[in-house]
Amino acid sequence: MTATMAAPVLPSRHVLPRTHDAMAACFAISARSEGQDIPDRDAQRVSAMRRLARARLEYCRLSPLADDIELIVSELVTNAIAHSRGSSITMMLGLDHGLLTLEVKDETGRHPEIRQPADDAENGRGLILVQAITEQHGGEWGTRPDGTNTWCTIPVLPQGDQ
Repeated sequence: MTATMAAPVLPSRHVLPRTHDAMAACFAISARSEGQDIPDRDAQRVSAMRRLARARLEYCRLSPLADDIELIVSELVTNAIAHSRGSSITMMLGLDHGLLTLEVKDETGRHPEIRQPADDAENGRGLILVQAITEQHGGEWGTRPDGTNTWCTIPVLPQGDQ
């Protein structure tokens, strides 16, 4: 691993991060057609998923990653709500022996794409942020072949395991 690809070093507190943990949250979204505004109820799900992810990271003793993971959750859940024409979204957060995985699933097989928005555009930078944060932590991101899941993985190592 190069210096730019190093896994985050977590603070030593005599308690190591959990090595295996998983959670999933599924929520309904309103049926909409292309171009229709996102209802407030659906938009509020984004902040609920951020809070849930932060709480889970704290439970797993991975609080140093909370800000970055919250931003990734916000972008992926927002994209799923905005572009899905399905009726539900599922967010999964898992930790398996040093690899944190975040996955957001909707019911639409659309492949998200990184766009280059105009300088004055108010949106269109979400996946650029996901890619940058994930790469900063030495991880990767992508979509499942059927386009229904967008995921990212970030290696996490307790201090001393480098």
